[in-house]
Amino acid sequence: MNRSTCGLALAGALAALAGSVSAETITVATVNNGDMIRMQGLMAEFNQAHPDITVEWVTLEENVLRQRVTTDIATGGGQYDVLTIGNYEVPIWGAQGWLLGLDDMGEDYDAADLLPAVADTLTVDGTLYAAPFYGEAAMVMYRTDLAEAAGVTISEAPTWAEIADAAEKMTDKDAEIYGICLRGKAGWGENMAFLTAMSHSMGGRSFDTEWVPQYDSPEWVETLTLYLDLMSNYGPPGASSNGFNESLALFQSGKCGMWIDATVAASFVTNPDDSSVADHVGFAKFPHKDGVDNTGNWLWSWNLAIPASSTKAEAAKTFVEWATSKEYLALVAEKEGIANVPPGTRTSLYENPEYLEDAPFAAMTLEAMTAADTQNPSVQEVPYTGGQWISIPEFQAIGTAVGQQFSAAVAGSASLDQAIASAQQLAKREMTRAGYPK
Repeated sequence: MNRSTCGLALAGALAALAGSVSAETITVATVNNGDMIRMQGLMAEFNQAHPDITVEWVTLEENVLRQRVTTDIATGGGQYDVLTIGNYEVPIWGAQGWLLGLDDMGEDYDAADLLPAVADTLTVDGTLYAAPFYGEAAMVMYRTDLAEAAGVTISEAPTWAEIADAAEKMTDKDAEIYGICLRGKAGWGENMAFLTAMSHSMGGRSFDTEWVPQYDSPEWVETLTLYLDLMSNYGPPGASSNGFNESLALFQSGKCGMWIDATVAASFVTNPDDSSVADHVGFAKFPHKDGVDNTGNWLWSWNLAIPASSTKAEAAKTFVEWATSKEYLALVAEKEGIANVPPGTRTSLYENPEYLEDAPFAAMTLEAMTAADTQNPSVQEVPYTGGQWISIPEFQAIGTAVGQQFSAAVAGSASLDQAIASAQQLAKREMTRAGYPK
């Protein structure tokens, strides 16, 4: 080998070494939900297209994720380059300057295709601060075989009275079949997500127009009384520890007659690879109280955002663009089947005849999401926006503290009256400390 050839070979080796050294590692904090786990299994496609970016995952239970990313971003810790956060946090953190804008992700990304109901909640002063990975409303999922055997008909828009009647008739505790499964695990995004939506559907509100908490109001008392009745009489044992994932597992294994929760669960309960009852699942709208025109106004999205503290913003943005693109939906459709693509983010998905045919829950999901009125979540006048969450920074602490009281009531370690009194006191103290009304 001559000197010229040796020099070229050495230069090539040094260039390769430099390339490997300059490769960036980004850390993605995400929730342990099924769609997020599935994405990690499809990373070979991203790695092939972007060998200069290494993705490290921090996958956490929902309550833990929220606590850690909130602490990290509020302190500017810079521990994560991509955050999985909800449409509760995005507008608050975006307005604080804690997130980077995502308006420049390229023409191929087609941001105009994002569902307006979702994109609007992620936009502050015209800037998109997070990209939606999946979106959801809430619905009733029920066992059609059990309903038929029990002589129960669940209407498309059921009342809570219908749900209570069906739960009673579908319960067979000797066979370990429980008429209804609901979230009992404490957390502002766990049991309080469900209960806040339920209270709205019962005609209630979390705060009056003077920002006085309403957890001891007649509507909330009625909400909690029915909730505890359903959980104690027709729910599974240990329900105070059940969040989304635990309830999903119960329904998939055939233990629940009904499950009222996020629409994103629909693809998992109808997938025969995961669900023993896949061929016997029906869907209905989130229930309402007879005479109350409100189905909870649940609207949520899990989104990928880049904290302003990240020193690897360009690599992070490359990942976010890939993970929330139309191309990623096509990848999931190819590998897992089109019914299993992350739902609720893109208009084009709901214009796809193949998806509408293969996903029996698609039309109801879209209808529920577009009907959710986060600007007017209650039939009563309220000072807040939101749905299953309240759009003030203090709700994270209030929701968690109040949720602990209601979870204790489900567990039987506190009476309903004790839980309500404690919840009201805790919420009042936090709101007073925060200086409301403002």
